Amino acid sequence: MVDVNQHNLVPEHTVLDDPERVEEVLEEYNVNKTNLPKIKKNDPALRETDAEPGDVVEIVRNSRTAERAVVYRLVVE
Repeated sequence: MVDVNQHNLVPEHTVLDDPERVEEVLEEYNVNKTNLPKIKKNDPALRETDAEPGDVVEIVRNSRTAERAVVYRLVVE
């Protein structure tokens, strides 16, 4: 079986465990949790995490213009 998390095209996914960090992100973008783009709990990229519905996931991608781009997703069922 192939581990998709080891593929070079799959960006790093990290669950934000610190509620204060989540609040900082929401304030920075001036949004509510429910306004974040969604990612399903059973997404293969989340297989190695302990993400539960309601968690916020930080995704760090490579970017041609900014070297790295950080995006956030809300985990849903």
